Amino acid sequence: MNRRNRGEGTLYFDEKRRRWIVSLDTGFSPMGKRRRIKASARTKTDAKALLLKMRRDAAVGLPTEQKAYTVGAAVDSWLAFGMTGRDESTKENRRILAQKHILPAFGGRRLAELTAEDVDRWLADRAAGLSTDTLSRLLSILRSSIRRAQARDLVRRNGALLCDVPRGRAGRPSKSLTLDQAKALLAAAERTNMYA
Repeated sequence: MNRRNRGEGTLYFDEKRRRWIVSLDTGFSPMGKRRRIKASARTKTDAKALLLKMRRDAAVGLPTEQKAYTVGAAVDSWLAFGMTGRDESTKENRRILAQKHILPAFGGRRLAELTAEDVDRWLADRAAGLSTDTLSRLLSILRSSIRRAQARDLVRRNGALLCDVPRGRAGRPSKSLTLDQAKALLAAAERTNMYA
């Protein structure tokens, strides 16, 4: 069996998992720890193609995606560290929206596999029950979470940036007075203690 040269990566069959495993060293972290990316494939041919793609990406400086990193992990990271300087009420609102709408739909989904089509379909499905403003906030949370993951080389693409907010259901009718109602109220209160 021929050994690969340094920097070409590793390819081997894992009997326990019954899959071909590829790994590639991509250098060292600032703390001196070796950076290694791993992936697996069902066939040796697929594994060789995967290793070749990983080597090409590393050679041109593309970030190495973390295939197991989930949408839920990205959203949790953004909620914990991505909203510095925001009011507590805003943080709480975004946390509730994420827990109620985003995490049940995409929480366990691998971030690298999330497509713009998935997000479009999800938003369209939610449009019947949520206002346009709420849909806009949900998309903003998703975009910001993925952008944060991109900045940390955990994913390459932000498919949510390619999506538009659909029109949601109409909001509640306004409870404020019309101009005529306000004039009538002032006229009625003119000779009472409330007029001041």
